[in-house]
Amino acid sequence: MVIAVSEYQYYEFQTVDRPLDSAAQESLRSLSSRARISPTRFVNQYNWGDFQGDPRELMQRWFDLHLYLANWGTRRLMLRLPRRFLDTRDLDPFFDEIDWVKVWTHGDHLLVDIQLESDDRGYMGEEGDEDDSGWLTRLAPLRADMLSGDLSLFYVLWLTMVQDEMVADDVVEPAGMGPLTEPLEALAEFFDIDLDLVRAAAAEPDARHEASSRDVARDWLAALPEADKTDLLLRLVEGDVHVTAELRNRMRKSRPRPSRPARTVGALRLRAQEIREERERAEAERQEAERRRLAAEAEKAQQVRLVALKRRGEGVWREIETEIERRNAAGYDRATGLLADLQVLAAQEGSRGDFDRRLASIRSRHETKPKLIERLEKLGGEGPARLL
Repeated sequence: MVIAVSEYQYYEFQTVDRPLDSAAQESLRSLSSRARISPTRFVNQYNWGDFQGDPRELMQRWFDLHLYLANWGTRRLMLRLPRRFLDTRDLDPFFDEIDWVKVWTHGDHLLVDIQLESDDRGYMGEEGDEDDSGWLTRLAPLRADMLSGDLSLFYVLWLTMVQDEMVADDVVEPAGMGPLTEPLEALAEFFDIDLDLVRAAAAEPDARHEASSRDVARDWLAALPEADKTDLLLRLVEGDVHVTAELRNRMRKSRPRPSRPARTVGALRLRAQEIREERERAEAERQEAERRRLAAEAEKAQQVRLVALKRRGEGVWREIETEIERRNAAGYDRATGLLADLQVLAAQEGSRGDFDRRLASIRSRHETKPKLIERLEKLGGEGPARLL
């Protein structure tokens, strides 16, 4: 007998700089009759079959972002941006030996293709969860960061070589990444990169820098030649979507962040281990605090029940017999729950001997009910430490 294994693939493309015209949308429709197509998105998912288009070609023609994942472990992120914003020579320190990140130019654009295939990195969603529409939304800001000259994305990808023991401890890191942002965290999650290692590599946020960034930008803009200001404003009026990114890129290059001493890979690994231990310790403390909170709540609830039981007197024992005679799991559970509370009450009042005799009588009279006896065994001989 052959058991069919369901396959799942998710494709999403987005435009950022320019919407799709009607001709482009018609061309895309010819590739898939069931895809969701709009002026800014093309989305499709498959449980059987495969996509007939070539993602590389679609990116070169129309799109700025592409995300793909499959439940057998393949994950892919592609980004397209105007080539003038990124010098590929700046990427050389990150990818001397990594073969699953490819960068190429096509016309006026530069494309980055990140594709990781691993049997150890399976589908990230819950079983039966096939809505991955949020991934590209979380990752999209990385493109804007690249346009502004921030290469932290490539640093995080370089960390996969550190994670996979492909870099020796004495190797010095490339130019350090900036502070950890939500898109970078999403990148690490998407490609299953050790987040503790990413946190170890990230720069600490500089509150003073952030507080003064508006003043810095104002001063830098004021110092621009008048001809540059006029040109930039004219391009903005004409709808050039890259004016903001270009300004940020130029400002970053003219006023780089203060550098910090470069670290070795060994130092990064050591710091990642420290962060991991701190995180695990904090999680253990959180779990212990939660356990104590729940125990206190259970103790309080039990004391309320015990007061009520004491008031009811012999009526509780009659209720126990009634529940047992229901001869079902719910009745047995309610009966043993009442007996458990009576056991604690007996211990508090010094009448444990009387309770044990009455419990033994119940066992004797109902010895032909194995499921009940199984539950009662959890009460016998354990004193107050019984089932709650």
